[in-house]
Amino acid sequence: MHGPNDGRRVPHVVIVGAGFGGLAATKELARYDVNVTLVDRQNHHLFQPLLYQVATAGLSPADVAAPIRSIVKGQKRTRVLLDRVDGVDHERKVVSLASGARLTYDSLVLATGATHSYFGNEGWAKYAPGIKTIDDALHVRRQILLALERAETNRQEDVEERAEFLTFVIIGGGPTGVEMAGAVAELTRHAAEMDFHYITRRCVRIILIEAGQRLLSTFPEKLSEAAKRSLEKLGVEVRLGSRVAQIDESGVVVDGVLIRSATIIWAAGVKASPAARWLEVEPDRAGRVIVDGNLQIAGRDGVYAIGDTAAATGAAGKPVPGIAPAAKQQGIHAARHIAAELGYRRLPAPFRYRHFGSLATIGRKRAVVEFGWVRFSGLAAWILWSTAHIYFLVGFRNRLVVGANWFWNYITFDRGARLITGLGAEADQMQPIHRARYRAEGEVNAAPVGSSITGRVAAH
Repeated sequence: MHGPNDGRRVPHVVIVGAGFGGLAATKELARYDVNVTLVDRQNHHLFQPLLYQVATAGLSPADVAAPIRSIVKGQKRTRVLLDRVDGVDHERKVVSLASGARLTYDSLVLATGATHSYFGNEGWAKYAPGIKTIDDALHVRRQILLALERAETNRQEDVEERAEFLTFVIIGGGPTGVEMAGAVAELTRHAAEMDFHYITRRCVRIILIEAGQRLLSTFPEKLSEAAKRSLEKLGVEVRLGSRVAQIDESGVVVDGVLIRSATIIWAAGVKASPAARWLEVEPDRAGRVIVDGNLQIAGRDGVYAIGDTAAATGAAGKPVPGIAPAAKQQGIHAARHIAAELGYRRLPAPFRYRHFGSLATIGRKRAVVEFGWVRFSGLAAWILWSTAHIYFLVGFRNRLVVGANWFWNYITFDRGARLITGLGAEADQMQPIHRARYRAEGEVNAAPVGSSITGRVAAH
């Protein structure tokens, strides 16, 4: 442990958020004579890049999460609090928590992540949930599996309602939407066909909607086309240049046409946490806090923002992407800068993001990979994608279980986490998902409601 041993008070650093960036900062600060308090609303660290596999019954929640306390148990000066931040007094350097506790700090790191953005149409969230937490993933999994169950029950009673249950719409063509569409296709067209008597591949309809002219807009165009072809081979309808005008209990209106669906999944946008409001600073358009080259916030002494909370720029003035490797790099840099400010080391050079490549999977044995000039797709890309994600998982147990699950799924097509939980009263179980009966897909004359979809999806 590095630090002057002159009897002075040990500095206190508060880190809000135990995601990739927050944990990276915590681990780096453990090298110095610093007290750290790590605050999070959950008691676990979540590996969000694989959360969609929980939603599609490929993995269980415990496979993609690890208790925060077990992760930092070897860090003697680190304290973990399960709490929520209500505000920050940057002049007095005090963080106020929902429990009523108040934390004084010498340095503050905000790593609060992002939540879903519906571009001003917050009412859509009820009908088109996104996936940011384990609860979100379990809700979507329950919705998908219940739709299949109800389609099996209604095989002869109402043809239109049955078609609604078997229509799955994913909105957003970035990595999250593409991976979700591929996983839903495999779940519904393979596992479901083996489990149900009256559901076949031809019954199921999966639609991926993207406002832009191609999928995976941050990838090279060749890989975008490869991803589109792979999805279409899985039976996914890919609609490019399509904008959503409305989402309600009747389904989703796309380019003036109502698509009836009991399951709509949102993967089209994110917005930052309330950090800008806490600090009384002007955010960027996505709600992120603007930071300087050291990830500090101007006029807010000792306050840093990292990950999805920060609007940071990299080489050539390009924005730093909201992905896990970037958050980890920022967490390490912020921690080193704090240590330097406290006199424990030299000041690091301004933050420079190092991009190691982009990956996205499209179902079983299909993926696209871009590492600078190296670009490829197919089975080799899927193996690399799988290896990279297993490597970045927290905990040996999670790596072992996820690797075993993927191998089993690969050779059997079986998804073992097909449990429906949270059904409540028996009478509620047989109610349609958000829907009563309504007219079939057709032209809609009503004017579009709110803003259109931009297609922005948080990359991994």
